[in-house]
Amino acid sequence: MNWTLEVVLVPVTDLDRAKDFYGTACGFTVDLDTEVAPGIRIVQLTPPGSRCSIALQSGMPPAPGEEVMAPGSLHGLQLCVTDIEAARERLTARGVEVSPVRHVGPAGWTEGKGETWNSFMFFKDPDGNGWTVQEAPSELSER
Repeated sequence: MNWTLEVVLVPVTDLDRAKDFYGTACGFTVDLDTEVAPGIRIVQLTPPGSRCSIALQSGMPPAPGEEVMAPGSLHGLQLCVTDIEAARERLTARGVEVSPVRHVGPAGWTEGKGETWNSFMFFKDPDGNGWTVQEAPSELSER
């Protein structure tokens, strides 16, 4: 039996603002925008080429035994691209504030590309949820 990660909840304060950020600025595909019950809306978006989506929710009660994540409290989500400079250019052209490309060196984080798997950039959504973008040597299907 496969256990596939397919949806990650991203806590936000304003669904329409977040939908615009991820859909327009980041270029994610809007898969779903629906009210599943009165006052409960779900927006699901998928990064280009990804098999995992993000879900933005409003009015959804927490699952039994779970706590609600505060908007902006999610950090460490990581996307992989095969050309980090092109990805950075695309995001900045769409108005996303993105860090310079960095790598981990002997003194910690250093500007510029590193060796294979060691080139990163970082950005946050309007609520402060943090994303990492890492350069991969090839598409996932080729690894």
